[in-house]
Amino acid sequence: MTMNRSTDAGISARTEVYAERQMLQHAAPVTVLDKFGMTKPMPKNKGVAIKFRRPKPFPAATTPLVEGVTPPSTAFAYEDVSTRLNQFGDVVSHTDVIQDTHEDPVLNDMLLQAGENIGRTSEALNFAVLRAGTSVFYGNGSSRAEVNTPLSKNKLRAVTRFLMAQKAKRISRILDGSVDHNTTPVESAWVAVGHTDLESDIRELPGFIPTAQYGSRKVVSEHECGTVENIRFVLSPDLPPWEDAGGAHGGVVSSTSGTNADVYPLLVFGKGAYATVPIRGLDAVSPAIISAGQKTKDDPLGQRGYLGWKMWHAAVILNQSWMVRLEVAASSLD
Repeated sequence: MTMNRSTDAGISARTEVYAERQMLQHAAPVTVLDKFGMTKPMPKNKGVAIKFRRPKPFPAATTPLVEGVTPPSTAFAYEDVSTRLNQFGDVVSHTDVIQDTHEDPVLNDMLLQAGENIGRTSEALNFAVLRAGTSVFYGNGSSRAEVNTPLSKNKLRAVTRFLMAQKAKRISRILDGSVDHNTTPVESAWVAVGHTDLESDIRELPGFIPTAQYGSRKVVSEHECGTVENIRFVLSPDLPPWEDAGGAHGGVVSSTSGTNADVYPLLVFGKGAYATVPIRGLDAVSPAIISAGQKTKDDPLGQRGYLGWKMWHAAVILNQSWMVRLEVAASSLD
């Protein structure tokens, strides 16, 4: 019979895979941003630097050919965008008394909450990188400190005009809902990602079509609320605004302090705008479970147990011109 030693994680290999899958299944519904960017699984034994590669586009061939003369060849090359992997994790503790006497399935509930926290952590890390992009439009004014106007259709059109001028491509494939690296095709569109507080303003835009009216059209995310022209809106409560960072709220837009407007970043992007190391596939997350009751020199009576996880993360904007941050206010519903 195989026994866990005091140096083991207190969890068999089979149970470890199950715990990892359970964590990922509960993490996936929380995440939005890792569905739309380029992805690269966590590389093994390759250090903490990670490199994303893309082909360099050819320039337009505008020089006329000369009869009988072979034109000079164009070199094909890749462009590298590098970033650094960082490790994140959390540990949750419980006691043997809770495990032995509590009427609720404590370990299962801890596993569920840990999974959701993995997704929440990944989303926060991705959002911190992506909302720091250099291509920015404002709902009004010329700086964040002046913003106090809700989202408008004209601003959205200005954003998509910019993306098209930069030759950004619309998104036509996304990561599917499984915990693996499978992709699925979707109707080509720009994707806009922002906070759920923006939903009422989005629904008031002329020409808005809610997901309930899509018919056979496939949503890009369970968090998608609808579409306006060629933009599909995906909203999450885990993509917060800059509180009180805008102009005077005037009683018509949301304000945390009641003085200045909260400013909401709405990220509008196309294909290949950014890349992440997603929390998908085996080895994306490393779980650790030490059950209460396991006796060690640090806990000779086996009174304490732990559930934990760790993951590697990286996110990087690959092309600043293919992602726009539109900063707007959200209408007050008071």
